Amino acid sequence: MTERTTCAIVGGGPAGMVLGLLLARGGVDVTVLEKHSDFLRDFRGDTVHPTTLRLLDELGLGERFAGLPQSRIDEIAFPAPDGGRLVFVDFKRLRTPFRHIAMVPQWDLLDLLAGAAAEEPSFTLRMDAEATGVLREGGEVVGVRYRDRRGGGEHELHAALTVAADGRHSAVRTAAGTAPREAPVPFDAWWLRLPRRPEDDLSALLPNAGRGRLAVAIPREGYFQIAYFGPKGGDARLRAAGVERFRERLADCLPQLADRVGELASMDDVKHLDVRLDRLRRWHAPGLLFIGDAAHAMSPVGGVGINLAVQDAVAAARILAGPLRRGRVSPRDLARVRRRRLPPTLLLQGLQRLMHRGVITPVLTGRRSGPPAAVAWLIRRAPWLSAIPAYLIGAGVRAEPTPAFARRRPAAPR
Repeated sequence: MTERTTCAIVGGGPAGMVLGLLLARGGVDVTVLEKHSDFLRDFRGDTVHPTTLRLLDELGLGERFAGLPQSRIDEIAFPAPDGGRLVFVDFKRLRTPFRHIAMVPQWDLLDLLAGAAAEEPSFTLRMDAEATGVLREGGEVVGVRYRDRRGGGEHELHAALTVAADGRHSAVRTAAGTAPREAPVPFDAWWLRLPRRPEDDLSALLPNAGRGRLAVAIPREGYFQIAYFGPKGGDARLRAAGVERFRERLADCLPQLADRVGELASMDDVKHLDVRLDRLRRWHAPGLLFIGDAAHAMSPVGGVGINLAVQDAVAAARILAGPLRRGRVSPRDLARVRRRRLPPTLLLQGLQRLMHRGVITPVLTGRRSGPPAAVAWLIRRAPWLSAIPAYLIGAGVRAEPTPAFARRRPAAPR
């Protein structure tokens, strides 16, 4: 079965849905292909940063977003020797309309974006549509081949531009025969939930370390989402040691939550993330563009992956909406997207590698139990310095302006 659109977007994650919404508001016929039947996947990136909050507000979706179940984080702090805490990242110091990170289940955010996009007549979302290859004519990508996972049919979707926004395991990237250059990452992450109580602090993200281990408690609506970090390749050993041993490790890392680690029933409740940090040399080919994790997978450090991917989508929409309305996107147009988004990608990946070497690896190898002493000393004497990482994490480098054609007045929450 053959179909046609102007822009085919593979992947219904934050980058793909934001790009689809913006292009549709710009008058471009756009079709988003999402291989799953819904957006309900747990332990995906759930951080919505100040620049993304501002984007949603300028798109007229701020009130709808505020109506979603969420918790707010306004600082990142490590335990201090005196029993208090040392604030290393203080979002309250930002000079932006939004001075916090919102923790929202990603499926709620994607449902919100999908609902807003469905109001545009030029937008189509196909669920259960799994990309299986790209279509080529004369060396140019002219669309994508996909399988209807519900009905089993094979389809060809022809498009003036195909955008791969299908994540770090991009099927389009594989089909196109391109591979990213990977940077070494010495650790992996494991995600789980622990109960939250009314007296628990909900405004701070709380990293903690103990005897070669590191964990972070992220306050969520009704529970804590825990990120446990350990040496790369250690998933089999961690599971073989059993849930009792894992509970001990959690209690050692997070003593403030030690009284509830028994709520972890089995290792089936612990999800492993193979942490990657990579980047494509070229983000485009004739008729094809990569954005988000398909172009640059990020480490979970700082939770910047979603914000960076969304900013990719905003830049792509602003640069490409005009050429797409004319029905022809040149390699020069696609190169402009990469030139715009490569500098912030390089900077943030560089900062993440610095954090890997300076904080996470020394903690996991037992050489240190927290941030470098010199950094802690500096933060104690100049607390205003906590605004610098807050800006890099919360606002980011080169925040993209919302395209004028996509702006809307706020609508009432539904």
